[in-house]
Amino acid sequence: MIHRGVQYTVVATAEPDIWEWRYEFGDQIKTGRTQTRLAALAARRVKSKIDAALRAAQTGSVSTVNVAERIDRAKAASHSLT
Repeated sequence: MIHRGVQYTVVATAEPDIWEWRYEFGDQIKTGRTQTRLAALAARRVKSKIDAALRAAQTGSVSTVNVAERIDRAKAASHSLT
C-alpha cells in the first residue's frame, strides 16, 4: 500500500490482534508492531507514523532530497502496477 508516496505493509501475525508493519522512508526502514482487532486501525496507525516522518522531514531532520526521490519512485511504481 502507498500513503503520501511512501510504500508500507501491514501484516497479521500468529498472535491474535497483533499486526506487524513496515515502511521505508529515505534511507531508513521502519518496522514495528501494533495491537488492535481491526486491520484498518493498524493501517491508520502506520499512516500516522508516516505523516510524522514526513513532518520531521519538512523541518530538516531527514534529507528532503531523499524524501522527494522516494516519493517519485513510489509514484512511478504505482503507475506501473495499473
